[in-house]
Amino acid sequence: MNRPRILYIPNEKHTERVFRKEVFERFLRLFDVVYDERGLSLSTILRLASEADGIVTGWGCPPLEKDFFEKAEKLRIIAHSAGSIKPILSREVVQAYVLPRNICVFSARHAIALNVAEATVGYMIMASRRLLDHILAFREKGLWRDISIPSNGQYLRGSIVGIVGASTVGRELIRLLKPFDVTIFVYDPYLTDWEAGFLGVYKASLEELFSRSDIVSLHAPLTPETSRMINRDLLKRMKDGAILINTARGGLIDQEALIQECSSGRLLAVLDVTDPEPPPQDSPLRGIKNILVTPHVAGAGYYGYFKIGESTLKALEEFFSGRPVDGRIDLSQYDILA
Repeated sequence: MNRPRILYIPNEKHTERVFRKEVFERFLRLFDVVYDERGLSLSTILRLASEADGIVTGWGCPPLEKDFFEKAEKLRIIAHSAGSIKPILSREVVQAYVLPRNICVFSARHAIALNVAEATVGYMIMASRRLLDHILAFREKGLWRDISIPSNGQYLRGSIVGIVGASTVGRELIRLLKPFDVTIFVYDPYLTDWEAGFLGVYKASLEELFSRSDIVSLHAPLTPETSRMINRDLLKRMKDGAILINTARGGLIDQEALIQECSSGRLLAVLDVTDPEPPPQDSPLRGIKNILVTPHVAGAGYYGYFKIGESTLKALEEFFSGRPVDGRIDLSQYDILA
């Protein structure tokens, strides 16, 4: 029996990041894989498109466009060894080719969510306990205890946490927060009452969520509807001393409004994403004490990255053995995908 032919587009750097050696070797044994350590060129992809039963994409790969799909008549699965599929598949291509041909599209987004959710919990603990302030007071001021920094407060345990977006990351975060005895409010217009009950969370409007939460964490996709959705009114509703965390997309927040609220010292924000990235050298984000910025690193980590490779191979094995693919994307929801 012939092995399915897979075009593997990513380069060696991507492969080493997401595939353990033994996992990639298994991939090569199970499938007839066409790959190049430098990554497959667009001309090679187009030349071999008609022979492909499947294709593996990843970060930095060129988008799959009309000319590819016109040739790739045998294609049955696209396995994306990264997060969002939107950089490789446009809405037009999905509507014209992927959906009519019932091509399976897999994303390793849950593997990335493992890292992001872990980082988010870390940000919650760091920010609520003012750990960075205590560290810098000791290192830079020589103070054992700086009386200007609160030494008691509402930390993560027992707090009210508001999650904006019951996305893949949002749901993984909910799972990780269970041992901390928190009350969780979720805003997501697509979350059903049944799902909320299953997750053990309370559905809330954005206004209620921002008014009641000690910590608000953003996990929504950036779409025309969500752009700048975290506006001045919502930020003003937050409790004094509340924390806003954004590991999703910088464009979700009205940045000028956030700068104003944090400049007053009333709120604390932790931003792993900004708009633009990185912020300009003269951006107020670089100097406001109550805004902590990390350089879009929440998704990094060996554990989640290697889970990308494992889940990508698992998806291919499941598909070609006729089993349901864990991680298959519902492309009818394309517009609300992250």
